[in-house]
Amino acid sequence: MEQVAFSVQVRLVADLARAQAYYRDVLGCEVTDWWAVRDDFALGFKLMQADRPEDVSPNRPGKGQSVPWDTYAYVDTHSELDALYRTLAERGARIIQTPSVTEADWGVWKEFAIADPDGYAIAFGSGKKE
Repeated sequence: MEQVAFSVQVRLVADLARAQAYYRDVLGCEVTDWWAVRDDFALGFKLMQADRPEDVSPNRPGKGQSVPWDTYAYVDTHSELDALYRTLAERGARIIQTPSVTEADWGVWKEFAIADPDGYAIAFGSGKKE
């Protein structure tokens, strides 16, 4: 069976140059005219200039969700998640969800979320304490 090598999310943005700078300088992506990717396409986006600002449409919260997510990325361990949080905060990321912990019978989940200049939410989470 054929396998998909990677995927990217398409983002309509109000200001392409501003979005490219954010994804490069804050999120740490390699940015070209076509892509904004990091970690060998583990996190990938295709940024596209919107025709009109009102065409930019981040997700609304789902049922029971206080912070809506447009992207959810997984990080291996809680300590790596904490390091990523510190790096993104130092680079000026707009934090919309500070690191929070959820405990369940299956383990401990930790996550946080940032928003890009257009309001798209990118969440990061980890289920491994170490």
